Amino acid sequence: MRILFLLLLLICKATIAQDTTLTKARESSLREVVVSGTMRETSRLASPIPVEIYTPQFFNKNSAPGLFESLNMVNGVQPQLNCSVCNTGDIHINGMEGPYTMVLIDGMPIVSALSTVYGLQGIPNSLIKRVEVVKGPASTLYGSEAVAGVINIITKDALSAPTLSADVSATTFGEFNMDIAGKFNAGKASALFGANYFNFWNKFDVNKDNFTDVTLQRRLSVFNKWNIQGKKNGSFQIAARYLYENRWGGELQWNNSLRGSDSIYGESIYTHRIETFGTGNFNIGSEIFKTDFSYNYHDQDSWYGTVQYLAKQHVAFAQLRWMKTIKNHYLLVGLPLRFTYYDDNTVGTSEEIVAVAHNKPESTFLPGLFAQYEGTLHEHFAVLAGIRYDYHQQHGSIFSPRISFKIPVNKYHVFRFSGGNGYRVVNLFTEEHAALSGSREVVIKNQLKPEQSWNGNVNYSAFINHKHGFINVDVNGFYTYFTNKIIADYLTDASKIIFDNIAGYATTRGGSLN
Repeated sequence: MRILFLLLLLICKATIAQDTTLTKARESSLREVVVSGTMRETSRLASPIPVEIYTPQFFNKNSAPGLFESLNMVNGVQPQLNCSVCNTGDIHINGMEGPYTMVLIDGMPIVSALSTVYGLQGIPNSLIKRVEVVKGPASTLYGSEAVAGVINIITKDALSAPTLSADVSATTFGEFNMDIAGKFNAGKASALFGANYFNFWNKFDVNKDNFTDVTLQRRLSVFNKWNIQGKKNGSFQIAARYLYENRWGGELQWNNSLRGSDSIYGESIYTHRIETFGTGNFNIGSEIFKTDFSYNYHDQDSWYGTVQYLAKQHVAFAQLRWMKTIKNHYLLVGLPLRFTYYDDNTVGTSEEIVAVAHNKPESTFLPGLFAQYEGTLHEHFAVLAGIRYDYHQQHGSIFSPRISFKIPVNKYHVFRFSGGNGYRVVNLFTEEHAALSGSREVVIKNQLKPEQSWNGNVNYSAFINHKHGFINVDVNGFYTYFTNKIIADYLTDASKIIFDNIAGYATTRGGSLN
């Protein structure tokens, strides 16, 4: 009897320990810190905006050379291959095209316009601490172009990164990928260094059509990030990254000496990118002051058969933020400023003077102001309301309101509702790859007006317990109403691609289940 009693006691202890471990795992998932939905650190449970978190451990389940390919595992987020010859692509959220998705690095708008096509595939997984995904309108905080949602890539910091890490992989097809990262300390500063090299340079033609089945690529990315702790309540972070990439696809006989030749078809793209970004903060009681800045330079030298596309882009961003906390109420005010310089060799950056075309690069200053209130009004019921004002030198004033509600049934069952406005100025030749790689004449029928949209998002999340653990269920529904939508017309004239704003409206709607 004593032995039986001891066995029962051990079983009970094991069951209690297992239940405690599972409860801790569930609570840990709810307490995960997110920043993308509200621009402040808060738990997933408390956030009125539904934010999904993905760590490197999640992406390692399906190893890929970069973030672009890894995001294919995230429900509702679809990396879209737009060209099978040169392997360009973008990221869709809720079924909307890539330009409606804003991609941030540490909260900074690094990937935009020209880099949405060629800048995404050079972000190595070794530098990623986590990826936060916000599906739905986020224009108030991040600008009017964040219509479909936001992907915020949060990089590792030197304080918590391992001293040295390496990840090397190769395949029998000849793909080789290497990530190396390390950290060191220098007084009150800590630094993280990382490098990524990817190489695939084997020609495959399984279907025997004398055309490469897979784009050949060589890519090098170098990253450095510094964390500097101030004497009192301040800190500062600054990071920089350089990317070089060479890719091509086409007929098997093609080589670099045939760039631009009409004898053998090939698409060849050289890309150089420089990125730098940083943030600093200083606390005074319940008030927090933050400054953000970023700059990126993108240089693209490409040939699509006999069509040459040369493009340069400078994007500079600066922002001052003030945050005030009063019990369960949070006020955020920001002053953002964004400058974009873009130049290419297409009709998109030219003007006609006395029947002669002259180059006219685009320079755009976009100053703005946003304010947001977030608070818990009754127990766990939370509301978030905000408005943003931007001034575009060509299109005038832009208003982007947003409102969200979090209505909990109980701690583990929560409804969230959000709605907002979007306003997007189209970068035609950086987004419509078909306008470059085809043989058709590009016609811009009228002066293109910015696209406008109103969208709504409904989310239900639940943690359902069972005897071996818990199940996390996430249901999402969305609806977007567009006016002035720009659509390429390939049917009216077989020799042309005609771009114009549609006279009516367009809608996107759907849902997802995790």
